[in-house]
Amino acid sequence: MWILPIILILLILWIFTSCIKIVPQAQAYVIERLGAYQGTWSVGFHLKVPFLDRVARRVNLKEQVADFPPQPVITKDNASVRIDTVVFYQITDPKLFTYGVENPMMAIENLTATTLRNIIGDLELDQTLTSREIINTKMRAALDIATDPWGIKVNRVELKNIIPPAEIQNAMERQMKAERERREAVTRAEGEKKAKILEAEGEKESAILRAEADKQAAILRAEAQKEKMIREAEGEAEAILKVQQANADGIRALKEAGADAAVLKIKSLEAFEKVADGKATTILLPAELEGIASVAAALKQGAKTAES
Repeated sequence: MWILPIILILLILWIFTSCIKIVPQAQAYVIERLGAYQGTWSVGFHLKVPFLDRVARRVNLKEQVADFPPQPVITKDNASVRIDTVVFYQITDPKLFTYGVENPMMAIENLTATTLRNIIGDLELDQTLTSREIINTKMRAALDIATDPWGIKVNRVELKNIIPPAEIQNAMERQMKAERERREAVTRAEGEKKAKILEAEGEKESAILRAEADKQAAILRAEAQKEKMIREAEGEAEAILKVQQANADGIRALKEAGADAAVLKIKSLEAFEKVADGKATTILLPAELEGIASVAAALKQGAKTAES
């Protein structure tokens, strides 16, 4: 008899616990009562009416990413390309997301494909390859308006890859190879030019340094020669000054000793003798010196007699 009450208590506990719902962060629960929309539960603790309320949908409110496979599109100049897109979206209204469209992701994928065809159809192939930012902006604006009744906000659309036809890819690769070779050739030419410029500048600097060295050497040699000549001139001048000083001292001494004009003339003769230096055979004397010479000869004779 006690088993039935226990089963009844356990059943009541199970029903009560099943009616307790805790909504986690960044999620929302759409609640229906007897098949009709009852409300949207946000984060926190909630209690539903048993057998009447049910959780119709658990909605993720985080920003989500939808990566769609490549879609074939035709450009304005009839070039067939394949483009795969990535859509970043976020659910802003769980009620509209639940009841607005049957399959939201399929609807976004089809809407992305049709919007992409409309935009690319107005562009040529070159514009398609170089206008990704413009295409992304146009697609985001168009998708955001179209998905607003579904409670979805499109934050960003990116063209993940643009795949042109094989022949166009080959032509682009050849063009890229030619452009790469041209850049390499330009780089090599610029490098050679810079090397020649550096070499010329080095030679110029070397020539300038050699010229400066030669100039300094010439200046030093000239200064040394000048110093030598100055020293020699100063030496000669000093020698002459000493000779003149000695002659002046000798004449002064003769005058102080009371020598007469005849002695001074004899000294002059001795000077002539030094000038001759024993190498001259004939010396021309002035007329007034003849008498002085005879006097000198007489003086020498008298000296010899006195000695004998």
